[in-house]
Amino acid sequence: GAQLNEKNTNCKTGKRLVFILLCFLALVFLEGCEKEGTIKIGVAVPLSGDFAPNGIAVKNTVMLAADVQNTHGGVLNKKVQVIVEDDVCKPEIAANVASKMVSENVVAVIGHLCDDATIEAMQVYKDKKLLVLSPSAAAPGLTINSGYDNFFRTIPHESAEAKTQVDFIQNHLKADKVAIIHNNGFQEKILATTVKNGLTDKNIEIVLFDSIQTGTDNYIWIVHEIHRSDPDVVVYSGYYPEAAKIISQARKTGVKATFIAGQSVKDPSFIKLCGRFSEGVYVSALDEISLNPLAVKIRQDLELREQDPGNFGFQAHAAAMSLFFAINKSGSIESKKLAAVLRTESIPTTLGKITFDKNGDIEGSGFVMYKVANRKFMKVDW
Repeated sequence: GAQLNEKNTNCKTGKRLVFILLCFLALVFLEGCEKEGTIKIGVAVPLSGDFAPNGIAVKNTVMLAADVQNTHGGVLNKKVQVIVEDDVCKPEIAANVASKMVSENVVAVIGHLCDDATIEAMQVYKDKKLLVLSPSAAAPGLTINSGYDNFFRTIPHESAEAKTQVDFIQNHLKADKVAIIHNNGFQEKILATTVKNGLTDKNIEIVLFDSIQTGTDNYIWIVHEIHRSDPDVVVYSGYYPEAAKIISQARKTGVKATFIAGQSVKDPSFIKLCGRFSEGVYVSALDEISLNPLAVKIRQDLELREQDPGNFGFQAHAAAMSLFFAINKSGSIESKKLAAVLRTESIPTTLGKITFDKNGDIEGSGFVMYKVANRKFMKVDW
């Protein structure tokens, strides 16, 4: 009897083990099926630091695009899963984020935002042949003679912005003497240099060309240089935290020159930081697309989530839509096939119908000038 009981016990134990093993295998199988039923896309943006507002807006807009896409069956009948990482707009962190994106097996990355971070990350993405669509990295070298067959952007490169500033300074402001300041970042230095060369070609005198150190509070030394050079116009190439400080300190010390800044300054945070001294400041930025019906819908959907598109949200949404379009059109997630679609198709987006040239630059979207008036950025007709 004892032997029989022991035999029954062993039998029951064996059945339990088989049952547990089968459950485990079932879970593994279901998890595998779930993973096979999703397509991962990466979003690499600053979620902390000075540029977090821009990064958060991009993240929110891409998440909205993915959610809407998923309600319509996803892509290739699979759900879109968004993997978000914080690169703080710093090159050394961006490289690590890029490596993590590769390890996550994302199909493509929407990002990065800052040029220095993008350039560093592209070394990783290029080696792995991973598709990248940036909503804001504008350095010409990212597309022109770059060797990056896998890089696209939904923002024009900086030579287009520089030309807008140069034409505005010559034809609208009719300036004779211009001071140019930049933050010594890769992207910002290129923009400043391109503006300098463009103005020089038009026989407009450059009375000051200098750089600043970011992350400090006192820029009185550069304000003194502006006073000394006595320009009609001061062009600043950099981000809004430093622009707000320089302009405020300059106005407080009696600088009367007109200030012009680039698209990274077209942010409500600039007006908040600069206060009354922001009035009259000109900013070059992408043409307003708020009347585009799809852009209107996206803004409304974001407002329901208590969010807004920020500086580059519409560009990020256009990047997401372009990616989804390419996946569905090619029936593939291979970077080479996706790139081929992006280079040949006209894609309806929040920016209107856009195309990409052979270098990966957007066609169909350009820069205009805005002026701060009554604490708002107002488009300038000139």
